[in-house]
Amino acid sequence: MTATPTKPVITTTRAVWRGEHRFDAGPEGRTAPVDADSKTAPGPVETLLNAIATCSAVDVLDVLAKRRTPAERLVVNVTARRRTEAPRRVEGLGVEFVIDGAGILVEHAERAIQLSFEKYCSVAASLAPDIAAETTLVLNGERQPAQPRKIFNNSP
Repeated sequence: MTATPTKPVITTTRAVWRGEHRFDAGPEGRTAPVDADSKTAPGPVETLLNAIATCSAVDVLDVLAKRRTPAERLVVNVTARRRTEAPRRVEGLGVEFVIDGAGILVEHAERAIQLSFEKYCSVAASLAPDIAAETTLVLNGERQPAQPRKIFNNSP
C-alpha cells in the first residue's frame, strides 16, 4: 500500500508597521502588538517565547485531559539564553511548567512535556536542533528535578 501524498499546511501572517519599531502582527482581524524595543508590547524574541509557551502548554493540557486527569491551573515560564553578539539568537531555553490538578502523577506530566517537545509542538520543532532545552515541572507545588529536552529532529 502506498501512502497518499499530502499537501503542506500553509500558514500566513503579516506585520503592519505602526511607527518606530512597533507593529501589529498576525492574520487579518486577529493581530497582536509587537514592539522590537520591548517598551509597549512584547518584542520579536519574547513573541517567539510566548509561542513556545502556549504551543507546549496546549499539548500538555491535551495529553493530561486524555489521561482523564485534567489540569486545573497551568502557568508556563520561559527563559531564553541568547548570544551576546548579533545575531542574538536563542542558544538555550529553560521552560518551567507549573501545573495544579487532582490525580496528576509526576510521570504523566513529565511524559506530556516530553511528548510536546519531541513530537507535537510545532514551534519547538521549528527551532534549531542545537538549542539546549531544559524543562522543570512544578506539580501541585512540588518542584521536580530539571530535565534536558531534545528539540524535535526529523533526521534519522
